[in-house]
Amino acid sequence: MTPDLPIALLVILGIGSFIAGLVDAVVGGGGLVQIPLLFAAFPGASPAVLFGTNKLASVVGTSSAAIQYARRIAVPWRLALPSAGAALLGSWFGAKSVSHFSPELVRPLVLILLVSVAIYTFMRKDFGKLARPSPHTHRVQVAIICAIGLALGFYDGFFGPGTGSFLIFLFIRFLGQDFLQASVTAKIVNVATNLAAIAFFVGHGSVLWLAAGVMASCNLAGAVVGTRLAVARGTGFVRKLFLFVVTALILKLAYDILGA
Repeated sequence: MTPDLPIALLVILGIGSFIAGLVDAVVGGGGLVQIPLLFAAFPGASPAVLFGTNKLASVVGTSSAAIQYARRIAVPWRLALPSAGAALLGSWFGAKSVSHFSPELVRPLVLILLVSVAIYTFMRKDFGKLARPSPHTHRVQVAIICAIGLALGFYDGFFGPGTGSFLIFLFIRFLGQDFLQASVTAKIVNVATNLAAIAFFVGHGSVLWLAAGVMASCNLAGAVVGTRLAVARGTGFVRKLFLFVVTALILKLAYDILGA
């Protein structure tokens, strides 16, 4: 059952979700806003309930962003769909693993990886600026992107922060995509990881349906604005926002680790 919620709390959740949807539509990282917001708003709720609520709110905006991008940018469907399928499987098992292992164990490793991603992207000024031909055959590209989808899908279901950013980085690094192509591919994969996690969390606990509904609507509005900004401003804008979000994730994880 969803308790009656104060209007002021719903407004705060809505504003936070709009910002999350905007950022997530461009470079991922919306969970950086929504998850802490949910934990602050519902301190007595179980993590499974809050994670399920977050995923329900996010999947609407992520799906909308994927559709908006697909209307404006050529989507590499022959790579995106196999990766999404692998991510769906990985995310299910990742969510299931939460009950067996503590996600806190991976915080230090994720922090190290994010710092490495930030340094690499900052040092390589041309990274993701233009798409480049892949040196691999299509079959090898499919194998690479499925491996990325499976691994990041598991990570998203198990822990989550930075999934979209990791996907974008890996698609640029190993498949030669530019930031816009990598972003739209990442959105398609993220839809799959969200759906798998939702299926697990809804099946193993309740969801704050009223909060999820309000947040989903605002996340959707943010995603529409974010997608239009990304397409209009191009890869340079996406790169800058990518570095900003990765830096914010680094600071958040470092604070969590040092404050634990």
